[in-house]
Amino acid sequence: MKQKAIYPGTFDPFTNGHLDVLERALNIFEEVVVVIAENIQKHALFTVEERLIMTKQVTGKYPGVCVKVLHKGLLADYARQVGARAIVRGVRQVKDFEYEFQMSLLNRQLYPEVTTVFLMPNVKYTYVASSIIKEVAILGGDVSKFVHPCVLEMMHKKREEYNQKQL
Repeated sequence: MKQKAIYPGTFDPFTNGHLDVLERALNIFEEVVVVIAENIQKHALFTVEERLIMTKQVTGKYPGVCVKVLHKGLLADYARQVGARAIVRGVRQVKDFEYEFQMSLLNRQLYPEVTTVFLMPNVKYTYVASSIIKEVAILGGDVSKFVHPCVLEMMHKKREEYNQKQL
């Protein structure tokens, strides 16, 4: 039986740190479903459709990876639906771990067959957060070291839109 994991997140945008965690997950699991979640508590820069396009472009060369959107519902229910045995979560710092630990315990209660796997990205990505990348990019900073070229292009378009609104 193929070992399948899901790697959920808002991925607004999908960064090189996310890609690093995905590559690490592919060393463990034969199949990883990147799940783009809508999070009503976060203000997204990109639409779900834009995030789907970006993430598919970035991950397209990786066998065993597919990208899906979870519009509503519980992650544990989605994991059960697709037959995932694990939920992959990237953890950069202690603050991330505290939240992720709570979520992993809750998901275990909802779907006891699932295991949460915490993966740490390469040290060069430990300070890279989508929220920071978005802010730097919108304000005109260079984020090319932190995102795939296709993501960078879409971020430039968002910056142009933002600047047009400011006029």
